[in-house]
Amino acid sequence: MGLKCGIIGLANVGKTTIFNCMSSTKAQTSVVATGSGKSNLSTINVPDDRLYVLEKFQPTEKIVHTTVEIVDIPGLSKTGGKGEGNKFLADVRNCDALIHVLRCFDDPSLPHIEGSVDPVRDIETVNFELQVRDLESIEKKLQKVEKAAKVGDKDAKKAFEVLSIYKNHLESFQNASTVPVDEQDKKYVEDLFLLTTKPVIYVCNVDESSAVDGNEYSNKVKEYLKNEDTEVLIIAGKIEAEISELDSEEDRKAFLEDVGLTEPGVNKLIRAAYSILNLETFFTVGPKEIRAWTMKKGMTAPQAAGVIHSDLERGFIRAEVMKYNDFITLGSEQACREKGKLYVEGKNYIVEDGDILHIRFNV
Repeated sequence: MGLKCGIIGLANVGKTTIFNCMSSTKAQTSVVATGSGKSNLSTINVPDDRLYVLEKFQPTEKIVHTTVEIVDIPGLSKTGGKGEGNKFLADVRNCDALIHVLRCFDDPSLPHIEGSVDPVRDIETVNFELQVRDLESIEKKLQKVEKAAKVGDKDAKKAFEVLSIYKNHLESFQNASTVPVDEQDKKYVEDLFLLTTKPVIYVCNVDESSAVDGNEYSNKVKEYLKNEDTEVLIIAGKIEAEISELDSEEDRKAFLEDVGLTEPGVNKLIRAAYSILNLETFFTVGPKEIRAWTMKKGMTAPQAAGVIHSDLERGFIRAEVMKYNDFITLGSEQACREKGKLYVEGKNYIVEDGDILHIRFNV
């Protein structure tokens, strides 16, 4: 199950710097107050120390992390959603979640595209651009269903009603994620992949001295978003990007501690993305490999098996399940079996975060 996160924001807020914190594919940053013309792509390993703990009890040939695809999308320009500057919106459509980077630092050598640093204004600017594009999509579909509605098509009439609610909501500068329609009526816009329905994590890109507690800018962001169902993270992008280039894990840890941090911002970002998308991790453990797998929270055992391979879901018989804490406490699969901590589960079992699965199947 692939997870794709898009990094968005205005030009020169530090999007590419944040991308470089996360990625081994280092992209070129710029001091010019315009966005680059193309998206930067990278697939990164999801940090999970549990994999290396598992290896202590089950020696293995390789460890395989689950991955996240990160897209550094060119900086948005203030154009009302039209024109060359916002071709990137097609990339936004393909993302599962958005990481909205906000400039929360002063730097006279790096001019802000709006002439001053104001992250709350920047949130409103980006939201407006996305709302305009969603409104265009809604209006196009309204034109299509209107004719059918006029000749008495009941489903088209309902679609027209729902789309009109979306239209009015977006025209009131509200995101489609907060539109007041019943859950079942959202089917009428599913094919539009509306940009403002996507979950958003906000990253306040601060200077090094504000890496731990944030600053006045980030405090304003938190206050502005206090009633939103989102997460606001503080990341000192420039220093963390420099730290991420160090070869030694010990050196990286030492530099993070010097700044007052216990872990890289990328770890917090990935955890936030998992949380906002209701994702969890399960493991397969053996002498050939120990591997992490991403699943949707609440998946049954057959559905989790399907994450590994469709054949495993199709031919699912049962799952042998060990809890992560039981495995590392008792020290082996055999010990879990002897202590009654290896469970045989059927098709209705709900897989939990950290479960170690062995799937029995027949196709």
